[in-house]
Amino acid sequence: MQPLKDMTVLDLTRVVAGPYCTMILGDLGAKVIKIENPEDPDYVRTFEPFLGEGADSLSGFFAQYNRNKSGVSLNLKKEEGKEILKELVKKVDVLVENYRGGVMNKLGLGYDVLKEINPKLVYVAISGYGQDGPYVNRPSYDNCAQALSGIWSMNGYPDRPPVRVGTIIGDLAASFFGTIGLLTAYIHAQNTGQGQMVDVAQLDSTFCLTEIAVGNYSIDGKIQEPLGNVHPFVRPYDLYQSKDGYIFFGGYTDKFWKITCDFFGEPELLDDSEIDTMKKRYNEEVYLRKIKPKLDQWFSTYTSAELQAGLSEDVPLTPVNNIAQAMADPQLNARDMIIDYKHGDQIGKLFGNPIKLSETPADPIGLAPALGQHNAEIFKEFLGYTQEKLEELHVKGVI
Repeated sequence: MQPLKDMTVLDLTRVVAGPYCTMILGDLGAKVIKIENPEDPDYVRTFEPFLGEGADSLSGFFAQYNRNKSGVSLNLKKEEGKEILKELVKKVDVLVENYRGGVMNKLGLGYDVLKEINPKLVYVAISGYGQDGPYVNRPSYDNCAQALSGIWSMNGYPDRPPVRVGTIIGDLAASFFGTIGLLTAYIHAQNTGQGQMVDVAQLDSTFCLTEIAVGNYSIDGKIQEPLGNVHPFVRPYDLYQSKDGYIFFGGYTDKFWKITCDFFGEPELLDDSEIDTMKKRYNEEVYLRKIKPKLDQWFSTYTSAELQAGLSEDVPLTPVNNIAQAMADPQLNARDMIIDYKHGDQIGKLFGNPIKLSETPADPIGLAPALGQHNAEIFKEFLGYTQEKLEELHVKGVI
């Protein structure tokens, strides 16, 4: 029994900001129907790496964000395609799209039109800049949100140009906030019969990931600059080199500092009047002069594995893993965060679902659909179309 087994979702999204949202719903049991234009399908189907070869190949990127979905093809630029979508809308709970703001209105398929067909519909619009404001008509990629939100300017090192966050943080944030908004609106619709639009912008979502930078500027007039691997004020909380790699160590509290000094056999540091309290150790000059050199000395004499074995259960200390090491990590594997995705005779490793429910667990094992794979099933099941009707729509280029 999965928690969202009674939810049916029309997924008009592509790439990541949107497909990830609907993938989460599919893992949790929702029936997700991914709609793609037969002449212009989700172009991440062409992204490397691939499972299989030739006509039978499948993009691992596409599979990662589109598992647990049924796939249908439908051309919304054709009038017949628009009418078919409206028929589907009558029978679903949620529609998710991630077009540029206003595109669905231009197609005649905006929320104001669709809510008349299904007043209970939860309509989720994930876009670069939202459905209003001066940037509403602009195209956007993840880097647009990183640049405009300020998060790009905060990343990197103070003596070098800013560095983008090393993943599509804007797309991911928009997917997560979109999922939260969707579920909130869905509960409201189930309780009241009233649907609504959920308007989530990639820019807004990324802006909300800037931690205390907004407060620092508005209250103290401080503009957050790149800090590299250090924390704005908490110390020690930094990257350090071990004998064979790098570790993160965050033992800044009095408790963690004592454990660390004892482990390395220098408990007398606890009585040093310059660094005997947490507040004193926060001082940047003192940290750079007295604490960081000592930590560098300590950590460099042990391997990352030795430091983890000796300290990780008592203080915040972790090795800095590359992706291969992360995928081999026993904690991630114990929590089923690396799953096997089978395509033909090949198995690819993909990430699982981080939402762990005790009574209604997610199922991240479902497959991603081929283009139009479930046309017959969905159009017959939902709309009662005959095989002859399906063949006619295919010839016309509608599906």
